[in-house]
Amino acid sequence: MGVFSALTTAVTGMQAQSYALENISGNIANSRTAGFKRVDTSFSDLVPDSALNRQVAGSVASYSRATNTIQGDLNATRIDTNAAINGDGFFVVDQRQSGVGASTQFANSNLYTRRGDFDFDADGYLVNGAGYYLKGQKIDPVTGQVIGSQPDVLRITKDQFPAKATTQIEYSANIPAYPKTNSAVSTTPGSELLNAGTGFTGANPGTTASGGTGTVVGSDLTTFLNRSIPGGSVTVYDTLGKATSVELRWAKVANAAGATPDTWNLFIAENTGATGATVAYRNVNVDITFDNTGKMTSPANGNITIPPMTIGGNAISPATAPISIVTNGTSLTQNGDTSGQIDARSIRQNGYTAGTLDRVSISNEGQVIGTFSNGQVVPLAQIAIARFNAANSLKRLDGGAFEETIESGAPIVGLGTAALIGGNVEQSNTDIADEFSKMIVTQQAYSANTKVISTAQEMLRDVFNIIR
Repeated sequence: MGVFSALTTAVTGMQAQSYALENISGNIANSRTAGFKRVDTSFSDLVPDSALNRQVAGSVASYSRATNTIQGDLNATRIDTNAAINGDGFFVVDQRQSGVGASTQFANSNLYTRRGDFDFDADGYLVNGAGYYLKGQKIDPVTGQVIGSQPDVLRITKDQFPAKATTQIEYSANIPAYPKTNSAVSTTPGSELLNAGTGFTGANPGTTASGGTGTVVGSDLTTFLNRSIPGGSVTVYDTLGKATSVELRWAKVANAAGATPDTWNLFIAENTGATGATVAYRNVNVDITFDNTGKMTSPANGNITIPPMTIGGNAISPATAPISIVTNGTSLTQNGDTSGQIDARSIRQNGYTAGTLDRVSISNEGQVIGTFSNGQVVPLAQIAIARFNAANSLKRLDGGAFEETIESGAPIVGLGTAALIGGNVEQSNTDIADEFSKMIVTQQAYSANTKVISTAQEMLRDVFNIIR
């Protein structure tokens, strides 16, 4: 029976090598397919049960060997919504069943892919080149909180980003110990102070606590400007996103003497074109004091609240949502400065007007980041990434997708040690040179099996010729 067994074994060899050639062909055909994972071929010998001294080499069977865990090269595409996973993991995707727009129906099943050439369709869904829709969790752009606990198909719409009213102005500056106002004369002590001498036709514009009215009227505007120095300006926003320019001006009201520290008042411009008894500048009605080291001592928390006022017809700092000038007690100092002017190093506020979505990109942490026309850059969604303990045991589907199996284990959600590279796509992990080498070996093995069949045929012919 050895000759007949040789024939059978050679046939299994041809079948195994044909299967290997089929995998090689598929690998070469998909050498330019984004996210493709080549399929290698492993061979297993099939040995019949026989006595120890009658054992034979046996026939052969071929099996697929997945390379899902072998990463392909990353290729920069310059498309912001493209993403490649650098490390372990798969994008979680779904398939469309029917409908369009907001009424689109999906299969509601989790599939997995490394193909990250995602881009927006007409309805705002992120879909890759094989037609799979990206899944993740939406993020509230205002609160930054993740919405929901399970990944869903992501849809990014160009809704207007709401305006935010200014509540804080971060102020970092140095106030000169000796302000060089227009009225200051170095040989005249106290000439640099706001209330030095006379000149105000109205009441004392100092703080209410010091007996003043806390306001500068139009008739006293020139005198006030001569006895104060500019402190910078910043644009603030109300709840509707209307912008208002807030101009700050500082005036020194007392020099250190005994228990009295260096004291300053801060004024906000309400109407710089005011005349007569109309209010031009309004005092915030807080005495700001400094010790002999230039450190701010009052207010104790370092924050100055702007009183409710109207600037250019816009109401700012209402009682229900006052604006605080935040210094934290350390970013506002009083030190000597030869210029005699305020060095406003930084003035920033936390409000903004409404905006529309201009650009979407993907961060290394897997967040979909939206850039809005109002300058806000906020996360809109968290892309779902799944990892498997046995990723090579996933079942292959069309379009570079995979399906969970019992052998692969349940998905582990999260990036882990991997990172997402935006603007890139992972290429096929097929090596053409390596596939050609395997193809040559496969061809030789196939040809050798045909020789075995030819030889067995000749031997059988000799047997048949015996009886002639």
